[in-house]
Amino acid sequence: MSIVRFENVGLRYGNGPEILKDLNLTLETGSFNFLTGASGAGKTSLMRMLFLALKPTRGMISLFGENTSGLRRGKVPDVRRRIGVVFQEFRLLDHLTTFENVALPLRVRGNKLNDYRDNVLELLDWVGLDHHINAYPAVLSGGEKQRAAIARAVISSPELLLADEPTGNVDPALALRLMRLFQQLNQFGTTVLIATHDTHLLDTIKAPVVRLEDGRTTWQ
Repeated sequence: MSIVRFENVGLRYGNGPEILKDLNLTLETGSFNFLTGASGAGKTSLMRMLFLALKPTRGMISLFGENTSGLRRGKVPDVRRRIGVVFQEFRLLDHLTTFENVALPLRVRGNKLNDYRDNVLELLDWVGLDHHINAYPAVLSGGEKQRAAIARAVISSPELLLADEPTGNVDPALALRLMRLFQQLNQFGTTVLIATHDTHLLDTIKAPVVRLEDGRTTWQ
């Protein structure tokens, strides 16, 4: 069963040329996949369409078996809660501590602090932020913000995880540690799509790779 399906999807910004052309892509439920391509190939735009932050110019995108073009506006937040996202700009909330940022998806779902405190602390220890639980984003380095964003994306065990260059601001050893976290999440049923241009990562983690080139996707 597919969790993501693109059918003849095209995307352009304004009156400019199409940057994505006739995309036909299917991700099976429970799969682990990489998305690669040169800088500017459209990887982030593809990810944004999957998170319903950007609408395709043409074609159909199906998420969780439902055509996204037919979603009522009020249903979009419900779909997004099933997706964990790590974007390059992190999007941490400045007025929340590291702990509060990571726990936010659980709070939004109505979970109580006593129910999730230990899980959040354990995850922060895993990503190396156990000494920064009370720190605010303004005092965190780029790599620390990246790790906090990753922890926030995975804390609720989403059905679909989208990660855009999630290891871009960390050293190789930590990059592999974070990848193991994504693999563990995948083993528990989460479908994973990771956009990266890190060839070492692609060589180390054996998984299907979708290449985006000239606005189209091919499997390699």
